[in-house]
Amino acid sequence: MTDVQHMKWWGWGRDGVAFHHDDKPGFAPFLTFALGLEPGAPTVAPPTFEDLDVPASRASADFIAQLTAITGDEHVTTDDMSRVVHTFGKSIRDLIRVRAGSLARTPDVVIYPADEFEVQQVVDAAVAADAVIIPFGGGSNIVGSLEPLAEETRTVISLDLGRLNRVIDIDEGSGLARIEAGAQGPDLEAQLEKRGWTIGHFPDSFTHSTVGGWVATRSSGMQSDKYGDIADIAKGLRVVRPGTVLVIRAVPSASTGPSVREMILGSEGRLGVITEVTVQVHRIPVKREIQAYLYPTWTDGLAAMKEISESDATPSVTRVSDGRETVFSFATSKESKGISSLVTKGLGVFLKSKGWDTDKMCLSFIGYEGSEEHVARNEKLVGRIVKKHGGIGVGKGPGALYDQKKFDTPYIRDFLLDLGGSADVSETSAPWSKLPGLYDNVMAAANKAFDEIGVKGWIMAHLSHSYHSGACLYFTFAYLPSGDSLDQYDVVKSAIQQAFIDSGGTVSHHHGVGLEHAPWLEQDISTGGVAVMQGLFDSADPTNTFNPGKIITSAPVPAAALRD
Repeated sequence: MTDVQHMKWWGWGRDGVAFHHDDKPGFAPFLTFALGLEPGAPTVAPPTFEDLDVPASRASADFIAQLTAITGDEHVTTDDMSRVVHTFGKSIRDLIRVRAGSLARTPDVVIYPADEFEVQQVVDAAVAADAVIIPFGGGSNIVGSLEPLAEETRTVISLDLGRLNRVIDIDEGSGLARIEAGAQGPDLEAQLEKRGWTIGHFPDSFTHSTVGGWVATRSSGMQSDKYGDIADIAKGLRVVRPGTVLVIRAVPSASTGPSVREMILGSEGRLGVITEVTVQVHRIPVKREIQAYLYPTWTDGLAAMKEISESDATPSVTRVSDGRETVFSFATSKESKGISSLVTKGLGVFLKSKGWDTDKMCLSFIGYEGSEEHVARNEKLVGRIVKKHGGIGVGKGPGALYDQKKFDTPYIRDFLLDLGGSADVSETSAPWSKLPGLYDNVMAAANKAFDEIGVKGWIMAHLSHSYHSGACLYFTFAYLPSGDSLDQYDVVKSAIQQAFIDSGGTVSHHHGVGLEHAPWLEQDISTGGVAVMQGLFDSADPTNTFNPGKIITSAPVPAAALRD
């Protein structure tokens, strides 16, 4: 069998890795305060794979033989575990369903081609057999881009790109790296680092997502202020389509009609199978550090981020959490000891003496990269702006801790699920002028939704990914369900998404559309925009072979999404 590794079927990450609160004294009190949960309370029974009722594969023996002839026996499977792993991504909706054994439709066969030539053969075989292809990278998607439609009657192939994981070549003179689409973040970064380069793209899902997946969903990374989003980083593409390979050459810029490259970016597998991405890479900086700052209020933090974006400063990371997320961040910290403990206590006394409400103060991280001189200059520029908006610097220590645990947050969601709780995220972007109102509207909409379903809920946010005209706001929400988990989730999620649209934000900044956000797409890009996009899909894939039903839905917008 293939040696491609996957995340656990019932949660985030690898088996044996989990969130633990024993060394975080503030976490249990926080959970009790925010959600009424106690970590020591009896947990939900752990999911057992043997209890799942997995639908039988619908793939015929003849079709399996055709696929096997392409890749070999060890790289084609219809076993239950592989098909379940490839059924969903890792949203809260996905995890609730898979833990409950709700498997309306699974892929019928999973195949692991070794290269682009084998991908082409699989695509052509699928078209000839009128089968469905769903490309699969790391499986980290959280908007329903991976699951087969429940009503699909054709054979469904999950085409796993995990064997296409190499950095093929680096054009050292241009800083362009050709990377196979199935390369996951840590693997591709390690290959680049050996030659002194970095891609600079570090999304929250970095450890379990692929460069092809980043392109397919228009991903953003934590250091996008310096390196850009994946739409800026991806310069060239190779996409397998029926009988051909669509090739976008890596050139600095081009005037060649409507951008086909832009059509592939964010297409979520609907236009073909991405097999290779040429990306802009950068020399590893001499110095890299993240400084932490505190602001008295969210308003102060937002104003500082806006001014930093307009200044001559060029940070790699600009992030500020609201007061609620700041409280959460401190609650997930390990106990301070010795001098560190004294410093922490002294800071609290100092802030209160300045009249700060420490429940409302906001923690910010600013990243700097480059030469010693460049970093020093940027720190001075940012320091003056922070001070102007009432903030103070608190050093590199908190930033170093943030850097170490930045990819660990998804494990907390599994921890909450084990306690019977639910947690998920929604993100948007909007112009600076609309961000304060959008934030207030989302918080109000979420809390109204919590009241509507009769639960104690918690919502918090941070700003990240700053642009000259605006920024991304990233919301995390959690609650303890009192009834049907998915029905209650829909109420909260719909309230948040509709608040985005009503407040001038977009349906998604970097997670994509999939099935989860499709009901709001028309409100976001207009009826005319959806018509153009549908025309593209209909023309490029008239047989509906590639990941059908994603991004554009034929279903009406749910009533909950349209309420005031």
